[in-house]
Amino acid sequence: MATTTKLVTYEEWLTMPEVDGVIQEVVNGEIVTMPAPKTLHGDVVESLADILRPQVDPVKVRIRISVFGLIIRQDPLIMRIPDLAMFYKSNVVALDGYIHSAPELVVEVLSPANTRSEREAKLRDYESLGVPEIWVISPEASTFEVLLLKEAKLTTVALQREGLLRPTQFPEVTVDIATVWRD
Repeated sequence: MATTTKLVTYEEWLTMPEVDGVIQEVVNGEIVTMPAPKTLHGDVVESLADILRPQVDPVKVRIRISVFGLIIRQDPLIMRIPDLAMFYKSNVVALDGYIHSAPELVVEVLSPANTRSEREAKLRDYESLGVPEIWVISPEASTFEVLLLKEAKLTTVALQREGLLRPTQFPEVTVDIATVWRD
């Protein structure tokens, strides 16, 4: 028995009610419901945000963690929810209550349930939006993969278990990888 999925348009999606406690992205018009992140995932995201926030000027820089929709494209609709994103406020394009512009840094924390194809699709979406830098964190492997946008393609430039990271768009910021892992 074949099943069909009704694809949602941007305009239809805007009228849909928010559902408390439900995490949904939209990929090529299809609503994808995701399980809530596990504790380790949340700890890594919050730890990194705690490290980043004191190092930036909150008047100029916005740091978001998993609480906003990032519109990649309106047709077919692609809306992602990065685990963490850093923006220069002057570059943010907001429309209909959502952000429609590339963050200067996106951080994705891998979960055991993530598949390689899901990861690659998400990276392609960020690449198409022009995100200049992405950190993919693996709590299981205790690694940070750093990808930079070069000639419109994301390229892995580092895979680190330790040491210091400096986001290219925020040179005043330093992250000591060891301080991200909370006990």
